Amino acid sequence: MSKSVVITGCNRGIGLSFAALYQSRGWQVYALCRQSSKELSSLGVNVIEGIDVADVDVASSLQQALLGVNVDLLINNAGILRNEALGELDFDSIRQQFEVNTLGPLKVTEALLPQLAKGAKITFITSRMGSITDNGSGGRYGYRMSKVSLNIAAVSVAKDVASRDIAVAILHPGLVGTEMIGGHGDISPEQAAERLVNRIDELTMETSGTFWHSNGDVLPW
Repeated sequence: MSKSVVITGCNRGIGLSFAALYQSRGWQVYALCRQSSKELSSLGVNVIEGIDVADVDVASSLQQALLGVNVDLLINNAGILRNEALGELDFDSIRQQFEVNTLGPLKVTEALLPQLAKGAKITFITSRMGSITDNGSGGRYGYRMSKVSLNIAAVSVAKDVASRDIAVAILHPGLVGTEMIGGHGDISPEQAAERLVNRIDELTMETSGTFWHSNGDVLPW
């Protein structure tokens, strides 16, 4: 029987590349998104539209859409990036990033906990911009704050699911040339997905809850 993976934010970028990669491995892919794209629809995976991780009813929507699915891997990939500068802070923008980047992954994880198989894995796609130690440039208040909050939530999840032999990966993809950052990056979404999948493959209970760069470096908190 093939394994199953649930991935959020799949219509483009790293999420789309994740879906394609796991589909090529023979996994049952459940690709979640608000609205599908031509590229995603052409993959032949199970596309589930109408999933906005910021919605108050997202848990109910997920449980209905994935009823009976035994989940071997959950990848919390959906996220947004905005820019705020001190003196011109947009608190609505900051709040929205918390809803999507922090609370969204936690809602999805909570909703699917009963369907996670013993020995499953949970992945949180975060950012090194959520590292307090690594913050050398300031700015990006909403994104940095939402990602550091996601990081600590992911560590708590790792501790709380350890008794079920579920390991948790907290992963920074690198500077990826996605639409979210205007296409400018050091690596492509395809390369990022390959590196991230390598880190997920290597994940063990001993390394659960640690913060990794997709290139294999351990990142500081």
